[in-house]
Amino acid sequence: MPAVAFYISGHGYGHASRQIEVINAFARRRPDVRIFVRSAVTRWLLDATIVPPFEIDDRPSDTGVVQIDSLHLDAEASIAQAGAFYRTLDARAEAEAGLLQRHGAVLVVADAPPLGCAAAARAGIPSFVVSNFTWDWIYQGYAEYLAAAPDLVPTIQAAYRQAHGAWRLPMHGGFETFPVVEDIPLIARHAARGRDDVRRALGIARDRPAVLASFGAYGVSRMPDGAPDCVPAWTVVVSDRTLQAGTAPDGVLGIHEDALYAQGLRYEDLVGAVDAVLTKPGYGIVSECVANGTAMVYTSRGRFAEYDVFVEEMPRYLRCAFISHGDLEAGRWRAALERALAQPAPPPAATSGAGVAVARIIEMLGEMLENRGDRPL
Repeated sequence: MPAVAFYISGHGYGHASRQIEVINAFARRRPDVRIFVRSAVTRWLLDATIVPPFEIDDRPSDTGVVQIDSLHLDAEASIAQAGAFYRTLDARAEAEAGLLQRHGAVLVVADAPPLGCAAAARAGIPSFVVSNFTWDWIYQGYAEYLAAAPDLVPTIQAAYRQAHGAWRLPMHGGFETFPVVEDIPLIARHAARGRDDVRRALGIARDRPAVLASFGAYGVSRMPDGAPDCVPAWTVVVSDRTLQAGTAPDGVLGIHEDALYAQGLRYEDLVGAVDAVLTKPGYGIVSECVANGTAMVYTSRGRFAEYDVFVEEMPRYLRCAFISHGDLEAGRWRAALERALAQPAPPPAATSGAGVAVARIIEMLGEMLENRGDRPL
């Protein structure tokens, strides 16, 4: 059985959440093709959400950025870490090519580690990037630190040029180096359970609005000591894998993510069950709010080029309002929540990107094997 290799950035959850949608959709159509995952993303997320059997190599496939927490990053350390990783890209790619061959990989899909593109080229198989940004574009935003790693951006761009093309998601940046770029719709996770059903299962009151505080893989260093000012008019929900029973302040409902998945629910079910999400804008949570019609109150995530794109483009896709770090930490949430909910809902956005990506993967598999004279998969 041949395999498709998915190289997934270990930075945050957004890259993984959308590629898991692609993996699951692909496996439904082609259960005869094995899945090989190359990613250092938190293993529990893969185990909880990937449906088909999969093989994994969990060593880092890129470095992302150095996050202090979800709202603060260290740009200088990010460039230093990336520079050290990509100085050895040639050797890494050579070793990866052997890994791909041992796993029977016939195609690489990368979101968006350049290593996957470089390794595929050495293994003689095609690669595609599916993402809303590229890492050369992100690192160019830290120009004052690039003197310490002058080869970083050119090395990444050279690797991306070896890809057969890119499937570019909305709210994007970068992609100048790819030979072919195709724009595809959002890849987004849709709730599978109804709003009332989810609220009943999790104990979320159905007679008042609810807001989910969601800060992804890295959390936040400072949050209100007590209940925010929207309580009791709103139910505040906090979901965290480190949450201990009884530790949420009065007026705040704490739901451990293990308990969520143990009830047959997924995070997108929770997003669909609340009226608003309080967060920093990243692709995963933005796309889930769009897919489920949930409003967003967002705060600055630090100096990250993707943030500016989201701030400019999010109003086209969802109801949203800004909250400062000061108001977030002080628990002054109600005004921003009310601003977000008062907005008219934008027209529905297409969220069929996973299906489009899967169709392209299947087309490429057929072309490859036909060109090699193999029987069709």
